[in-house]
Amino acid sequence: MSHPRSFITGSTRGIGRAIAKAMLSSGGRVTITGRDGAGVDETVRQLAAECGAGDRVGGQVMDARDRASVDRAVAAAALAFGGLDVVVNNAGVGIYGDLETVSDDDWRTVMETNVTGPFQVMRAAIPLLREAGGGWIINIASLAGAHPFAGGGAYCASKAALIALTESAMQELRADNIRVSVVLPGSVATKFSPRASGDDSWKLSPDDIAEVVVDLLRHPARSLPSRVEIRPARPKKG
Repeated sequence: MSHPRSFITGSTRGIGRAIAKAMLSSGGRVTITGRDGAGVDETVRQLAAECGAGDRVGGQVMDARDRASVDRAVAAAALAFGGLDVVVNNAGVGIYGDLETVSDDDWRTVMETNVTGPFQVMRAAIPLLREAGGGWIINIASLAGAHPFAGGGAYCASKAALIALTESAMQELRADNIRVSVVLPGSVATKFSPRASGDDSWKLSPDDIAEVVVDLLRHPARSLPSRVEIRPARPKKG
């Protein structure tokens, strides 16, 4: 897919920003999103300068948990670039702790951000992808969704649900020429988790995940890598 029009959630930093930069560097048009307007504006300015993107990058303030916010942002992105070809659901949150200590509010925050958010973005984007003749939806989950760990019940459950949501959508939409994939990263050096500390040199880089996303878009129309796991080649011992 050449010069796609992409909508990337949670893209003012970390993995989302790296994906946006990789898409712009390959000639695409990108709408980034975030909940903080100043952060969105600053990231748009930075990416435009770094990638020589100029009029190929825009931003939308969006809370993925709020349907009206999602619908407005997706519609505005399609209007700005004349359609939509690629959706990347990257926005997510991690709240950790033993199940008996997880509050109702924390549970809702994790589930609404990590599962309801991608669901609402996908629902808003599907008609636009059909209008474009097809496209891609790529959801960034986590290996934690397939390999749960103690103290991560809420987070692991949310990512397992996102994997299931993605694989169901993949089967529904491939007849419409909309390919749907889920990417399951292992440990990434993003400071996403408060559990992270010390030397991160052994971890994946956000750029590694961005490379996976860009590579997916290069696959010929006959192929659909529906699930990609990526982990550090040499994990930290102990």
